[in-house]
Amino acid sequence: MNVRTRKIAVLAATALIGSLGLTACSGNDGGVKKADSAGSAPAATAADLSGSIAGSGASSIESATTAWTQNFKALNPQAQVTYDAIGSGKGRDQFLAGGVAFAGSDAALKPEEIEKAKQRCFGGNAVDIPVYISPIAIVFKLDGVKELNLAPATLAGIFNGKITTWNDPAIAADNPGVELPATAIVPVHRSDKSGTTENFTEYLSATAGEAWGHKASGTWPMDGGQSGEGTSGLISVVEGGNGTIGYADASKAGNLATAKIKVGDAWVGHSAEGAAKAVEVSPRVEGRSEHDIALELDRKTTEAGAYPLVLVSYMITCDTYEDANNAELVKGFAKYVVSEAGQKAAQELAGSAPLSAKLREEADKAIDAIKAKG
Repeated sequence: MNVRTRKIAVLAATALIGSLGLTACSGNDGGVKKADSAGSAPAATAADLSGSIAGSGASSIESATTAWTQNFKALNPQAQVTYDAIGSGKGRDQFLAGGVAFAGSDAALKPEEIEKAKQRCFGGNAVDIPVYISPIAIVFKLDGVKELNLAPATLAGIFNGKITTWNDPAIAADNPGVELPATAIVPVHRSDKSGTTENFTEYLSATAGEAWGHKASGTWPMDGGQSGEGTSGLISVVEGGNGTIGYADASKAGNLATAKIKVGDAWVGHSAEGAAKAVEVSPRVEGRSEHDIALELDRKTTEAGAYPLVLVSYMITCDTYEDANNAELVKGFAKYVVSEAGQKAAQELAGSAPLSAKLREEADKAIDAIKAKG
């Protein structure tokens, strides 16, 4: 057993023990008996859940999903959930085509996707349920430099090719006193359709003004340049060069250096707490169905400590499934994912921020509404 697998196994056991002590107040049982009124710890029980379902999508949540699926299997021995981390865009496409029971996505469904989902969801609606909150890190590898500040306009200039060397005056202005080499900048983007790309370009579009000049998009808006497929692919390209810079879910940054971004007048490094604060001050997207919890992230917030370069990963499900057993499996798995135990497992393994009590309550209501057609 390698170190990563051993860590996941330990976390699965820890989360399982934590699940057994949950009280009945939230209803997040995930196949475990609720504690009685005296709060005594219940015994684990195999739920009525059986069979298997598959999901696919965002690579940013791959580590968290590994813990979630293993823990859910421990709680429900006759049930199995598999997840293929092929990227948000491909995951949404597979879901809309009916190839998987749910999708993981770093971007909520677009209006045209919601409309398309009505047929796939047997006359019901597809809903976005937030399950994972994480900062997007600006990762770089530059010999002799371990710390950088990069304002939105500077980041935009780097990634659209207007700023081409590391000693450019714009970078120097963000980093007074730092000795910057004349090394060429090698920006690296995702080659696949990506929710992380959509969040990153949305951030630049909202904060960098004319310095960016592109709309938010899950597909990189320019031709050429260095790229990598999936989060791991991008990280590998950044790691393999010098002068390279990219963007990725912070849980995948590894040993790469990361830059601080400018929020108001402060330079803020990525953190789970900062990501959670940015989500906390963001409103819901208007015009959605009752249980669709798509968030309108406030990229321009100046809230102290907030880190607005953040992604929220959603579990995209139908509220109506053709098969009753599949509906119950999706429901049971989603219940575990948003539970305190599920969120703790993701936090410990991937460094994500747990859902707030309010957001978890909303997610529970959305999951409770999942049903079979009839």
